[in-house]
Amino acid sequence: MKKILALVLALALVLSLCSFASAEGAKKKVGISMPTQSLERWNRDGTYLKEQFEAAGYDAILTYSDNKNDQQVNDIDNMLSDGVDLLIVSAIDGEGLNTCMDSAAEKGVPVLSYDRLIINDASKYYVSFDNYTVGKLQGQYVETALDLANAGDKTFNIEFTAGDPADNNAGYFFNGAFDVLKPYIDAGTLKVVSGQTEFQAVATAQWSTDTALARAQNILASYYADGTQLDAWLCSNDSTAAGVAQAIESDYAGTNAVVVTGQDGDIANLANIVDGKQTMTVYKNVANEAVVTLAVAKAILEGEVNGEELVKTFDVPCAFDTTSYFTSEGNFANSFLLVPSVITADNLQELVDIGLYQWDADQKYLLAK
Repeated sequence: MKKILALVLALALVLSLCSFASAEGAKKKVGISMPTQSLERWNRDGTYLKEQFEAAGYDAILTYSDNKNDQQVNDIDNMLSDGVDLLIVSAIDGEGLNTCMDSAAEKGVPVLSYDRLIINDASKYYVSFDNYTVGKLQGQYVETALDLANAGDKTFNIEFTAGDPADNNAGYFFNGAFDVLKPYIDAGTLKVVSGQTEFQAVATAQWSTDTALARAQNILASYYADGTQLDAWLCSNDSTAAGVAQAIESDYAGTNAVVVTGQDGDIANLANIVDGKQTMTVYKNVANEAVVTLAVAKAILEGEVNGEELVKTFDVPCAFDTTSYFTSEGNFANSFLLVPSVITADNLQELVDIGLYQWDADQKYLLAK
């Protein structure tokens, strides 16, 4: 009887150890929620993230929410029900995810805000680019292109198109650019003929190309139809820049080249840069953003997030910041901020060199690899 009992206990111990080993060896599951597939860049982000995590041995669930906040809430709730160990979310509305964020906190599932900050304390970690610097680079480009510092009595006309008010980043982009150009506006060197300089007046819901196009056409018809010269149009990203460039091409009465800024490096916009319809874009290497996200996610899941030390391990420039982005009053996200760069017609080869783009057969336009 003792032998039988010993065998039973031994078998139970083996089964227990096997069960423990199985649980320990189970893949961690990561939920990745992207806002939409209607903008080129989010398709790149989602693809890079999923590939990175799966190559590292994680199970990865990827969803796109068609720019609908309710759908994103539902997508995230489904991921939580599916037992994800970590959520990576690029929010459609930074303040519209409270219910599912609260659910994540209750379940003990950490949340990493990707590119767009979630305004909820459940999201303690944030991986993005230095969004204020993105706008600053756009403003500095206009400043240099028009040689505003040496303008003397000469004046220039400029208009602004900002991003989606629901996107926390949009304000940073606009403020970064406006802070560079405001001294010239105050001095009268730069004139905003439409008078539209407040963020809410120039914002573009969902970063819509069509919305940006319609507003630009209205401004051109209302303020520039008499031949008034337009010198620059500062657009916060490429989808809005595409609408503005189209309006300038079809509705602007002037013949001068207009400086048009953008951000993201969308293929159509890179072609517009080659063709002179857009002047520059601020490029954010989302492949690098995915690499940094993976490293931060690993640290979160291992319970060892030392941001100051972690950034030293990255092969790309990245700063650790705990004072710039808040999730609620007095609470700041642990932010990992990569460095953006300016792309013009003169340095498109840089995008080929990083391995994400290639030249077409005629060596004129870029294609995504």
